[in-house]
Amino acid sequence: MFTSFFSVVTAFIAAHPHLAYAAVLLLALSESIPVIGVFIPGTAAILAVSALVPSGIVKLWPLLGAATIGAVIGDGLSFWVGHRYHREILERWPLNRHLDLITRSEAFFARHGDKSVFIARFTPGVRAFIPLIAGILQMPVRRFYAANILSALVWAPSHILPAVFVGAAFSVLGAAAKPLAILVVLVVIVIWVAIRLVRLALRHGPPLASRMSELLRAHVAGSNSHWGRFVIDLLDPARPDARILALLALLLIGSAWLFFGILEDVVSGDPLVRADTAIYQALQDLRTGPGDALMLIVTELGDTAVVLAVTTTVLLWLAWKRSWRTAAYWLVAIGGASALNTAIKVALHRPRPNELFYTGWSAFSFPSGHSTVNLALYGFLAILIRRELRPAWHLPIAFTALSFVLLIAFSRVYLGAHWFSDVVGGLAFGTAWLSVLAFFYMRKPASPVGAWRLTGVACLALALAGGLNVYRHHSLDVERYAVKRTIPMMTAADWSASGWQSLPSRRIDITGEIEEPLTIQWAGNLSAIQQDLQDKGWRSPGAWASSKALLWLTTTAAPVDLPAIPRLSSGQLPTLTLVLPDSAAPDVSRLVLRLWDAGLELTDGNLMPVWIGSVVKERVLRPLSLVSVISSQADANTPRNSLAQMLRSGRIATRSDTKSDDEWDGGVLLLRPMGQNAPD
Repeated sequence: MFTSFFSVVTAFIAAHPHLAYAAVLLLALSESIPVIGVFIPGTAAILAVSALVPSGIVKLWPLLGAATIGAVIGDGLSFWVGHRYHREILERWPLNRHLDLITRSEAFFARHGDKSVFIARFTPGVRAFIPLIAGILQMPVRRFYAANILSALVWAPSHILPAVFVGAAFSVLGAAAKPLAILVVLVVIVIWVAIRLVRLALRHGPPLASRMSELLRAHVAGSNSHWGRFVIDLLDPARPDARILALLALLLIGSAWLFFGILEDVVSGDPLVRADTAIYQALQDLRTGPGDALMLIVTELGDTAVVLAVTTTVLLWLAWKRSWRTAAYWLVAIGGASALNTAIKVALHRPRPNELFYTGWSAFSFPSGHSTVNLALYGFLAILIRRELRPAWHLPIAFTALSFVLLIAFSRVYLGAHWFSDVVGGLAFGTAWLSVLAFFYMRKPASPVGAWRLTGVACLALALAGGLNVYRHHSLDVERYAVKRTIPMMTAADWSASGWQSLPSRRIDITGEIEEPLTIQWAGNLSAIQQDLQDKGWRSPGAWASSKALLWLTTTAAPVDLPAIPRLSSGQLPTLTLVLPDSAAPDVSRLVLRLWDAGLELTDGNLMPVWIGSVVKERVLRPLSLVSVISSQADANTPRNSLAQMLRSGRIATRSDTKSDDEWDGGVLLLRPMGQNAPD
């Protein structure tokens, strides 16, 4: 799925490079706009486009020019707004919702003066606000634009050229370059989203937690019970750690709710579990030798041997520092997480996606032990370290630990060792367990542990134990986690008789939702049915090029000219998509045929692949005569019957595992090349 999508995107950029340059210009511009620049990942998108330079899809000099011009215009626009509207602009929405960033930016400008315009270009957070502050403080226009243009001339190459070199390095990998690039992008996106969520939690969590703690204190204020006195003492606003304790309580509630929600889905087989298969298959399509090597190293750094080594090393350090209470909590954090994780695995007995030679309790899948235990390990280690450091170090420490844990968790899904829900459930359970321990641990002052030295000791233990573990097990793990792609086979007679019913009856989206019935199965060369259908009036839908995509914004385009919306089936994009005007109402509706690889081959002399698909009637709605909107009709029988009448070379068989209703009678059109169909 990801490879197909990436191919479509790169083909689109290659056909319309001017749009890529325009997008880079707008992204560079947006990063300099207050509020907007804080949330739009413009730099990440620019880096992704820049990595395409070695392939020739985009050119270097126009890309540098677009980024430079966009950066200059963005800062200039922000400066003009501040110069024109003065300090009153800070009191208007949405700027008045980000007073903390404004305060930081003003302090930054006061500290660096006119040089702040240049420095801020490379400083996250304040970058989008400094030009505005410079305008408000009436910085001379000439000096502003001198710093603005100079910083843009430095900023553009410093961002684009490293990405170009990375793209050149990937091109050396040949066929493995594309899936490996997609893998890197996915990892970056996962970490970026996690960091954004943590920032939002840290920004909005403490005020929310404070309000909740005030409500809880008011509720138990008149209670003389031991529990009431405990709550009042614990949530006393006079406590120096009251805000962090309230935040931990909120984190515990959220993570526990997420874990039990996933647990319910795993037990009942809800959409999340169906999404597991789609995500698993999509990630297996990205498997390459270099990608496997990278993810194997990451997963080996989270193995039990490495966890034990780091745990023991930190424990010995805490014992040497005579921090006995901290040492006890440390053991409970890692040991308890491991024991509880194993207990849940044994209770559920959920099988892993693949047979990976795990034995005993480790053979079960939910929740992921790597995710749970490593989150408890490095999460509690981050708590110990941050308590003795200045606030400026708190976020870097937290983000480093979180990024490493997320990499380990992602590697488990990529390698096929766990389902997606296993990993998310493990992270949620580990977070809940860590929140409980941190909640009680931080209620009392702890003896110093030597934060920086403890960091060095823990990193050294990770490097030594991790390096040894990789050295000892990497070659074995390469074979253990190797992609095992086996295509099931059956005879054509068995498929025609009843084997076709072993294939899915409905399409499952990437979110796990059950969608329209799969009413067609074709056994044979895909080009044969494509040619046959095109001879009968079917045609390829409009491509997602700029000119065709804009047809959605009109009300005059014929339905068959509109691009077909790509639909995923168990993580796969359709291999073939064709459209046909609806003979009854060609101006307002169309038939859309989509075929996906069924992962089955028939042994009938030569191997014949089997394709599974759907044909649906899509109606074009034009609300208020402004835009075109597609609505898929629920009736699956009429479009299938229309296709059967056109081809006249197949038969409609009824599934025994499906209940007939008005929308679908359970019938599936079985097709083979002319003269090869089995008798009814």
